[in-house]
Amino acid sequence: MQLKHMKTLLTPQDGAAKITALAWAPNNTKLAVCTVERVILLYDEHGERRDKFSTKPIDSKYGKKSYTVKALAFSPDSTKIAVGQTDNIIYVYKIGDDWESKKVICNKFVQQSAVTCLIWPPDQNIVFGLADGKVRQANSKTNKSSTIYGTDSYVVSLAQNNSGKGILSGHADGSIVRYFFDDEGSGDSQGKICVHTCPPYALCWASNSVVAAGCDKKILVYGREGRLTQQFDFSKDVDEHEFTVAVNSPSGQSVVVGSYNRLRVFNWAPRRGMWEEAKMKEILNLYTITALAWKKDGSRLTAGTLCGGVELFDCCLRRSIYKNKFEMTYVGLSQVIVKNLSTGTRVVLKSHYGYEIDEVRILGHDRYIVAHTTDTILLGDLSSNKLSEVPWQNTGGNEKFFFENEHVCMIFNAGELSLVEYGNNEILGCVRTEFTNPHLISVRLNERKQMGVEDNKKMAYLVDLKTIAIMDLIMGFNVGSFTHDSRVDWLELNETASKLLFRDKRLRLHLFNIDTQIKTTILNYCSYVQWVPQSDVVVAQNRDTLCVWYNIDHPEKVTMFPIKGDIVDLERADGTTDVIVKEGVTTISYTLDEGLIEFGTAIDDGDFSRAVAFLETLEMSSETEAMWKTLSKLSLENKQLHIAERCYAALGDVAKAKFLHNINKLAAEMAEEVGGDGTNYYVVRAKLAVLNKDFKEAETVYLEQNAIDEAMEMYQELHKWDEAIAVAEAKGHPELESLRRNYYQWLMDTSQEERAGELKEIEGDYHAAINLYMKAGMPARAARLATSQEELISNRDLIQRIAAALIKGEFYERAGDLFEKTQDDQRALECYRRGKSFRRAVELARVAFPSEVVRLEEEWGDHLVSQKQLDAAINHYIEAGSSKKAIEAAIQSHQWNKAVQIIEIQDPSVGERYYPKIAQHYATVRDFERAERYYVQAGLTKEAIEMYTAAGKWEAAHKLAVTCMKTEDVAVLYISQAQQLESQGKFREAERLYLTVDEPDLAITMYKKQRQYDHMVRLVKQHHPDLLQDTHLHLAKELENDGNLRQAEHHFVEAKDWKAAVTMYRGQDLWDEAYRVAKAHGGVNASKQVAYLWAKSLGGDSAVKLLTKFGLLEAAIDYATENCAFEFAFDLARTAMKTKMPDIHMKHAMYLEDEGKFSEAEAEFIKASKPKEAVLMYVHNQDWDSAQRIAEEHDPDSVSDVLIGQARFAFEQKEFQKAEAFLLRAQRPELAVKYYKNADMWQDALRVCKEYIPHKLEELQDEYDREVLQRGTRGVEALVGQAKEWEASGEYARAVDCYLKVTNKQTQDTRILEKCWSKAAELAVKFLNQSKGLEVIQVVGPRLVEVEEYNAAAEIYLSMDMVKEAIDALMEGGEWNKAKKVAKELEPRYERYVDDKYKDHLKNEGKAESLIGVDVIAALDMFVNRGEWDKCIETAEKQGFKVLHKYVALYATHLIKEKNIHKALDLYVTHGAPPNPQNYNIYKRLVSDLLEAPDLDKAEAYKGWADLRDMLQNLCENMAKTSEANSAQHEEFESMLTIAHYYATRSACLGQQALESLAAKLSIAILRHTDIVPADKAFFEAGMQCRTHGMNNMAFVFLNRFLDLTEAIEEGSLDMLDNTDFQDTDIPFEVPLPDKQHISEEKKEEVKEWVLAVSMDQQVEQSLDTDERDTYVGSLNALNTGISSLPCVITGYPVLRNKLEFKRPGKAANKDDWNKLLMATKMSHSQECQDVLKFVGLWCGATPNPTYTFQ
Repeated sequence: MQLKHMKTLLTPQDGAAKITALAWAPNNTKLAVCTVERVILLYDEHGERRDKFSTKPIDSKYGKKSYTVKALAFSPDSTKIAVGQTDNIIYVYKIGDDWESKKVICNKFVQQSAVTCLIWPPDQNIVFGLADGKVRQANSKTNKSSTIYGTDSYVVSLAQNNSGKGILSGHADGSIVRYFFDDEGSGDSQGKICVHTCPPYALCWASNSVVAAGCDKKILVYGREGRLTQQFDFSKDVDEHEFTVAVNSPSGQSVVVGSYNRLRVFNWAPRRGMWEEAKMKEILNLYTITALAWKKDGSRLTAGTLCGGVELFDCCLRRSIYKNKFEMTYVGLSQVIVKNLSTGTRVVLKSHYGYEIDEVRILGHDRYIVAHTTDTILLGDLSSNKLSEVPWQNTGGNEKFFFENEHVCMIFNAGELSLVEYGNNEILGCVRTEFTNPHLISVRLNERKQMGVEDNKKMAYLVDLKTIAIMDLIMGFNVGSFTHDSRVDWLELNETASKLLFRDKRLRLHLFNIDTQIKTTILNYCSYVQWVPQSDVVVAQNRDTLCVWYNIDHPEKVTMFPIKGDIVDLERADGTTDVIVKEGVTTISYTLDEGLIEFGTAIDDGDFSRAVAFLETLEMSSETEAMWKTLSKLSLENKQLHIAERCYAALGDVAKAKFLHNINKLAAEMAEEVGGDGTNYYVVRAKLAVLNKDFKEAETVYLEQNAIDEAMEMYQELHKWDEAIAVAEAKGHPELESLRRNYYQWLMDTSQEERAGELKEIEGDYHAAINLYMKAGMPARAARLATSQEELISNRDLIQRIAAALIKGEFYERAGDLFEKTQDDQRALECYRRGKSFRRAVELARVAFPSEVVRLEEEWGDHLVSQKQLDAAINHYIEAGSSKKAIEAAIQSHQWNKAVQIIEIQDPSVGERYYPKIAQHYATVRDFERAERYYVQAGLTKEAIEMYTAAGKWEAAHKLAVTCMKTEDVAVLYISQAQQLESQGKFREAERLYLTVDEPDLAITMYKKQRQYDHMVRLVKQHHPDLLQDTHLHLAKELENDGNLRQAEHHFVEAKDWKAAVTMYRGQDLWDEAYRVAKAHGGVNASKQVAYLWAKSLGGDSAVKLLTKFGLLEAAIDYATENCAFEFAFDLARTAMKTKMPDIHMKHAMYLEDEGKFSEAEAEFIKASKPKEAVLMYVHNQDWDSAQRIAEEHDPDSVSDVLIGQARFAFEQKEFQKAEAFLLRAQRPELAVKYYKNADMWQDALRVCKEYIPHKLEELQDEYDREVLQRGTRGVEALVGQAKEWEASGEYARAVDCYLKVTNKQTQDTRILEKCWSKAAELAVKFLNQSKGLEVIQVVGPRLVEVEEYNAAAEIYLSMDMVKEAIDALMEGGEWNKAKKVAKELEPRYERYVDDKYKDHLKNEGKAESLIGVDVIAALDMFVNRGEWDKCIETAEKQGFKVLHKYVALYATHLIKEKNIHKALDLYVTHGAPPNPQNYNIYKRLVSDLLEAPDLDKAEAYKGWADLRDMLQNLCENMAKTSEANSAQHEEFESMLTIAHYYATRSACLGQQALESLAAKLSIAILRHTDIVPADKAFFEAGMQCRTHGMNNMAFVFLNRFLDLTEAIEEGSLDMLDNTDFQDTDIPFEVPLPDKQHISEEKKEEVKEWVLAVSMDQQVEQSLDTDERDTYVGSLNALNTGISSLPCVITGYPVLRNKLEFKRPGKAANKDDWNKLLMATKMSHSQECQDVLKFVGLWCGATPNPTYTFQ
């Protein structure tokens, strides 16, 4: 992000005039500025001031200056401004949309405290902070405010996140509090997230970070959960002041923090995941920034200052011009402003996810915008300003975008089509398809409103070439899919997406109704088709006819107009629709009937009245009739009954019109009675249901109203008596029986005897029912009823009557069934036969007449044959044993396989009759194999051969003939047949016959005779490939003789002898044909040769014209010269190309030279104007005189070439002087130098060079030097010799250069090197100027140092007064004394430099002992680094107390790290413990490490504890003498001293059996200090001591506590610890939880077992021992009295009676314990006990007399 100053909106004043607040409107059109005078200025987006208004106090009596405006905020709709004031109020001013709107106060929010800050997030209430620490919100709609949360600290700042769904508040105590209106699924916590180092006056919430700053000059960045992630510390910058305000960009990816004269910019780097500081914007005399506001599109930043200035800055990362039409301004990584340069319109393109926008493109006729990020794609419509961002994985930029639909972008990638609706941030739909042509995809998105449909989004696309799918994009599933029989090349949905038009490759136009899933072909040849916009009218072209469907619901109703051209477009504007037709060069418009079009639109909009009005203006036609029908249907569905009545009247449907008229009349009456439109009256609804033939619905309506009679009446009017009776039965109507009687009577009256019979049958009156059935002429139903009832089947008369009626009616099968059930099988069989019901007859015969079965089967077969069911008859003939009939039936029904199967089981003679017919069938269907088999079985082999021959299957015919005939006969047969075919002109058939009998020669002869050479060659190639070339040549010559040259040419070429063809044409003087053949088969060179020969044969002008025609004149001349035909070449050139004459002379001369004819060649060279070539010719032949003569006469410039040639020859002959003379005559001294160099005669070369070309002497000298240097030692000698020569001749510069060229690459002899370099330096100093001499010294000095000639180098340096370089050389050689001497005598300022270098040298060499005399601290540091601590301490002791204890502390730290605690203690015991604060941690670490050390509860541990005690005693004494006396640190170390004394005393007592009780007391007393001593270890040792001395109660309590502590250590918490046992003691509850356990597992298990065992002992109580105070024996504080006792310095127990006091206040001992210690010391002479007594004396002030005392 870069800030560029644009303009000053408000000029600053000379003094303080603070800009208190700034705010940009969300719509980017207004900027509000509040000045120190409490006036709000309004600016437009260009920074021009447009308006202003004054604010007011809460009460006018307080005056204008009683308050300060703290904050401004625009409402989300940019029409209001909220103003927060310190007089406890917020005003909301309505400023309107335009500048002319009046400014009025629309809300007031009075508060209990001053408003300190304020924001107005989008879609939220006003949020503000108060001085009392509350954060509240104000609702501008209800004019009420409420508290969001409260704190105890002044609110200094507020900030919102990018979405406005979360807020941050900063408080004076540094706390930052977060609150979410909606956490948007982030899961982030609410409440205080962090505490800033100072009040965060500069606070913003950017990206996923919180940026805070304030008066400490630090900018801190906190993460989502309040952890510090980055810090920018400017506190060391003396020019920096406190940070006053911060603002983040709308994208959240940049932050600007304001301070004095400065704007610091920070940008979020998403790839690194951190904030980076950009270039700071510093403006002198700007003074403190008091307010910042960022324009919502991110393009501008406004800053207000302390002096009242308002500055406007342009913000962008970069800016570019796209296509010279659009300006792209990248205001952030995720935000780009796209500006149309021609119109000035702007679009803000922003990634809602904060992703970096990589590339922005404007596509689709500069209307649509496309941009990519890493994980999304951004799309937009610049005209409608609708933008979308959808997830999109990086696909390498291979997507294809289609913008044909203005509502949706189609993206095709890797076989997948995705749809993105502009303004929607989700992918609308995604399908798999390979067809991306926009004409094969149709998308409709709410393009026309429909009744009852809120959201309508559908797409039609191709699944494959012939399958169309229609997808509902809202629900995400297919609503239709069908496969067409031809490839689809165009499709489009109508605007309501209810119908689909598509055209196939055969140009057939089809309509698919998506609701009914019905496909209809509406046009057979369609060259153009289109939906009319805003309607369902279709326009199409069929050849010379314009077809219009005004009502596509009736596709058969089409209006046609003849046209002469092609439809090119369809235009609809200003209420007219025109079809644009291009007829030749003119364009004609055909206007469609707008009324009919409007009808469809009115129908879709549900405006039926308008539709009627349109239709009434039209004449009745097929189209209007269809429209009336559509309108009638829709109006009836929507209960617009008057319109429906009008429609049916227009259609001439009088019945429906009258019926609807009556309904409308009834509805009007009911409307008058009960109100409404009357259509909800139940009778109206029922009648409408009847009209729609929904009788059940009508019945339901009546029955809901209990109108049973009306329902029955309705059914009776419709003659639906059954339904009427069913209603009466269901409702128990009393007129049920009467209704049934009426129904029966009605049936009889209307001659419906069948239905009457059914009623009687239902009632059980079967006789009456049968009579009615018989009367109705339905004997079959009578027979069914009779056979279903037992009492009727036994009535013979009834059965006979029914049977007679059945037979009369020719219901023979039914009659047979009736006879069969009455056991009359004979008559039943006869009936079955008569009725051709052979299946029933056969079934009956198998049971009753078995002998009749065969005859019945044959009759059945005959019947089937008569019915042409031949295939069905076959099986019946087989069953009847009639094989011949079966075979004939099979053949007639073309069941050939079945016929063959039947024949194969018959006598062979039967097959001879039928096989020929079967064979003919198979021959007809070209199944020759079967046909052959059946011909052979019928003995008709010849017919089979003829069949194969006729079919052209010669091989099969031959194979069959061979099996049946002799070979000779077959051959004769085939040859004779082939000759016959040959005579008929059927040569191919004849050829096949010849080849079949292996006579290819006859076929070849046949073709030759017929002069069909192609076929002849083909056969030769196939059967005699070795003779093919000869055959071609033979044919070619024969054809040549016949004069058929073209065919002869063909065969010559085929014989690969095209040259013969060329020769043939040349012989016939057909040069053009010869040229063609040569060019076609011989290539360019051959054609040139032929053209050349052709031209040569012509000669003269004809040859020139010919060659010119072919463009070969120059080539022919060249060819002639190359072939030495110089005369012909001269002729051609003289005639047409004189420019070639010199070339020909030249080539002729070269030819003569090669022939040795030098004089003739000389003449030709001169004619060719090439005398130099003649000179070279003579030079080459060393004829110097002739060469000299030609050069002097014709080419003076070549004289030097002659001389050079003579010189070269002389050099070869070793005649150097002569050669040099020739070259000097030729003025070519450089060649003389070259020849001398090549001859290794360098001195001569240098001589000539110096004399004739001195400017090249230096270059030659360098070359000579390189040459010499490559020769090693001999080269060095040569260089030295050369240098001496230069020196002798006074060429000192050259001599110096020569000496310097001697390096260690040529020799390793340092003596020679030193001598040469010194000589060079000497000459340079003496004879060269000072600058050159200095350069030489600077080269020689380092070289001498490199070869370790340090003294020589120093001398050389000193010769030029280069003292420092001389000193450096001496120091590098280790000559420190000489270096010091030189520095002291010549340049004293370098003495310190030499000393520093000497110190560095000693350090690097590790010579610490030597370094002591130079730099003792460095020496000590060296000892430390080498680990030589003893030497270090020993040396430090000599340097004083301060230095000593610095290294003692370092050594102690080292020993602590090495776990060598005792040695570290010994160090401080030896050297004392100074009260340095930096050492306190070391002392504490020594104490803690020793307290935690294992196995120190023994007598042997005394020394360690005594050392710790003595060290701490020394430390405390030293601290008492400093300002640290009686401080917290001092008291802490005093406590540690007491603990160390107890441990030392305990170790001493453990060494004496008489004092072990004192050791137990000390262990118990130590429990008082478990805030320092590891608690588990202290309780374990106290418990074990108590257990040893029989104090089981206390042992049980202490060890139980120990076990509880070990469990707490394992769990990591003391929360579960029970402190009941220690409630009234001075043993602390709150103790540090040890990191690890200090007691081993074995000892722990031992304690567990003991505690478990003791817990079962009734004699042991879980309680602590008490003393005379009724208080725990070890407690210093009495429970009842609260009196505090002193601890005994021997046991730590409270001193109650027999007190022995010491001189030092606060120190006392129990006399008994003291006497006991004294006695044991005297008896044992224990050194440890004596040491304890000695320490007590020192510690407590004076030692009492060490004798018994009983006073």
